[in-house]
Amino acid sequence: MTAIVHAAVKVSGLLAVALVLLAALPVLVGTYQIGLASLHGLRNDLRRCRPYFPRTAVLIPAWNEGAVVNASIDRLMGLEYPEDSLRVYVVDDASTDETPDVVRAKERQYPGRVFHLRRENGGQGKAHTLNYGLEVVLAEPWLQALLVMDADVIYSPSSLRKMTRHLADPRVGAVTAYIKEGSRPGNAITRFVGYEYIAAQAAARRGQNVLGVLACLAGGAQLHSRENLEALGGRIDTTSLAEDTFTTFNTQLRGRRVVFEPHATVLAEEPGSVSALWKQRVRWARGNVQVTSRFRYLWFRPLADRRERRGGLGGVSFGLIWFSLFLQPFFMLGATAGLTLLFFTNRPLASTAFRLLWIVTALTYVFITTLTVMLDPVTGRHCWREAVLFPGLVSLVMIAYALFPGWVRAVVLELANLVGVRITPWEVGMMILFIYVWPTLSMAAAVLAKTVEPRPGGRWLSPLLVYLIGYGPLLCTMSLAAYLKELRGADMTWEKTMKTGQVTG
Repeated sequence: MTAIVHAAVKVSGLLAVALVLLAALPVLVGTYQIGLASLHGLRNDLRRCRPYFPRTAVLIPAWNEGAVVNASIDRLMGLEYPEDSLRVYVVDDASTDETPDVVRAKERQYPGRVFHLRRENGGQGKAHTLNYGLEVVLAEPWLQALLVMDADVIYSPSSLRKMTRHLADPRVGAVTAYIKEGSRPGNAITRFVGYEYIAAQAAARRGQNVLGVLACLAGGAQLHSRENLEALGGRIDTTSLAEDTFTTFNTQLRGRRVVFEPHATVLAEEPGSVSALWKQRVRWARGNVQVTSRFRYLWFRPLADRRERRGGLGGVSFGLIWFSLFLQPFFMLGATAGLTLLFFTNRPLASTAFRLLWIVTALTYVFITTLTVMLDPVTGRHCWREAVLFPGLVSLVMIAYALFPGWVRAVVLELANLVGVRITPWEVGMMILFIYVWPTLSMAAAVLAKTVEPRPGGRWLSPLLVYLIGYGPLLCTMSLAAYLKELRGADMTWEKTMKTGQVTG
């Protein structure tokens, strides 16, 4: 019996260590993906590009976008693109604000170039609105390419021509741009989003270009060839909350490439509060659940990629990239469970596993932060504090403790002596246990940040909590909330974030 108990303890210890070390997988895979971005100068699609100006229709789904659509249309009319090759179609999804009046005024200002399409029975979501417009524009032989964008985004003058040059290669079916958070001066949340977009787009999508497979066309910047749209049946998928990702996957499954153009920049107004961000990201994460399930036959099947021209979607690299993010909330919970078990059964092993996890985290944090800020130094200067505090102030203390445990303990004891507090061994143990369970506590604190925001004083307390717990744990908590919402079969309502027209550029 004793031998069985010892064996069980040993096995449980090994499983606990595995749970802790698995939590390092997302940061290691993130480092791999962003490291690939450094090869983008050597491996990209530019050598197949040439100046190309297909007749392009811009499709803008709009529901109550009166505050933003005016500026977006004006900027489109000022693009460095032949006037006779560009038309803008605003699909008004039964708006109840001034959107119809604004678009009709632009229709008169730019005759033959701006068109107002009114959908009287709206409210079904973005995909249905796009399909209404697609039916109109694809009925005309004039169209050679289609740009899908959001009503609030602002395109830089050269952005569209930099995107269309990729369509000169008939193997390319779709192109996306670099979406940048454009609110100025913005606030803590928009600056966190600004830094996130450098990492998730400017860096990560460059890495995906190198791999030859793209996870998602940005919802506000999707350029398609007519041939690609027709191959997709001339319609956008309406069965999920991730119509842009479904379109991206289906394009590649039909043998066409999807390309990220990092020099085509598009400014967008992103949520400026935890509550608004929560609404947006829960919808995105639920869409990712639906994508993961619908395309489950793809994952980790590289041989099928080569045989069936799946565009790399079944590759090991892409699978690791997808699932390291998809499962990150569970990796965090697993790390807490593993360290807690080791704390009560094998403290030396717990200390070793903890240090390994956070040393890896520290190294990858420095690498990713440095490289991403270098890719977009203008945005990096604007949100440098958020870049530094992306993992959270508490996690930075964890990193310091992992790297210099003796020094951190000495500082804590010295501070305690200065204020006349005697720390007992039991209290030291509780502090260590707090450190071990922090990954889960940080997600609980993220829920608190959302809860306190609408309450008195919450407008300053909520961002402060985000600085403490980190933007990364906040995103993980939103993903976990989305998974729970999807599990219980909640309605797939399109919870639109309201725009105020604060984008400048």
